[in-house]
Amino acid sequence: MTAELDAIDRRILAALVRDARQPVAEIARHVGLSKTPVAQRIRRLEDGGFITGYRAELSPARLGLTHVAFVEVRLSDTRESALRKFNVAVRAIPEIEECHMIAGGFDYLLKVRSHDIADYRRVMGERISALPYVNATSTYVAMETVFEAGNKTADMI
Repeated sequence: MTAELDAIDRRILAALVRDARQPVAEIARHVGLSKTPVAQRIRRLEDGGFITGYRAELSPARLGLTHVAFVEVRLSDTRESALRKFNVAVRAIPEIEECHMIAGGFDYLLKVRSHDIADYRRVMGERISALPYVNATSTYVAMETVFEAGNKTADMI
């Protein structure tokens, strides 16, 4: 799939990851093309599924969402229908920022962001524990966020 990307496409993607609001003219200057071919390439990258959307990055600290916990989830049933039900239900919990199916000693790893430990306890007790087929959980509280993915993707393109 990445073989479809040439060096200019990669530079366009990296520029958009760094700042998706920059004008096409600025990206064009950065990659050494005029606006029209850059706009066409961006449209092709969107149509091809390389760019799946644009979003604002919010400050969790300014919003009072400074408590981060990672939760190992073990399910009581891992048949396909149970996994599908869990996958649908977990998306409905706004405090869960990420959900990854894991190959290993547990089934899923969740990243949960909340206001504080009391808020996390509420989310765990009322929402996460009530997810379909949850058998057991283990929580790991982050003491400090050194960096989050955000713009690191640009370095990998």
